[in-house]
Amino acid sequence: MAEQGVDLRRRRMLTTTASVVGGAGVVAAVWPFLASMRPSARAQAAGAPVEANVGQLEPGQLIRVKWRGKPVWVVRRTEAMLESLNLDTDKLRDPDSVITSQTPEFARNKFRSIKPEYLVLVGICTHLGCSPTFRPEIAPPDLGPDWLGGFFCPCHGSRFDMAGRVFKGVPAPTNLEVPPYRFLSDSRLIIGEAEGVS
Repeated sequence: MAEQGVDLRRRRMLTTTASVVGGAGVVAAVWPFLASMRPSARAQAAGAPVEANVGQLEPGQLIRVKWRGKPVWVVRRTEAMLESLNLDTDKLRDPDSVITSQTPEFARNKFRSIKPEYLVLVGICTHLGCSPTFRPEIAPPDLGPDWLGGFFCPCHGSRFDMAGRVFKGVPAPTNLEVPPYRFLSDSRLIIGEAEGVS
C-alpha cells in the first residue's frame, strides 16, 4: 500500500543531510583520539637528526653531539691513529664488524666510517651503558705500554680502539655503535640519517 502525500525527493534529501551531518559528527568525535596517537613535537624533536660542524675540528680532537638523548662522538683521526687500526687486530673481539646491528652497511670497513679521517660513534659502552673516556695518548701509565689510543670505560675496564672496536677479555660484548649519518658537505654532517638517504 503506497503512502499518500509523501514527497520522496524531500525524504531522500533529509536522509542524505542526516547522513552527512552524522558522518561529520563521527569524524569530529574520533579526531581527538587519532590526534592523540601522533607523537608530540617534543618527542619528534628528540628523535630528529642533528647536524655537527666538523670544519673546525683539529686532527686528534673529539666533539660531542646529543642525538636521541645519547652522546655521539665525532673524532677527527690523525694518520697515526689510522695506522694503529692495522695493529693488534688479533686482540679485538670483532675486528671486521661482523655484528651488523652495531655498524651500518656504509661503515663495515676497518675504519668503521664513511671517510677514514672522521669517526662517528654513540658514546655508550655496550656493557652496562657507561660513557667511556676518549684516551688518544699512547702507552699512558694507567693503561699500559700496549695501549695505542682509543676509548676506555672507567666503570668496568672495557677498552675500544680508535675505530670503537672492542678488545677481547673485557666486559663489553660488542663494538661501540656507529649511528646512521651522512656528510652534507666537507665540513658538515648529519647524524640520524644514513648515507644515500636525503
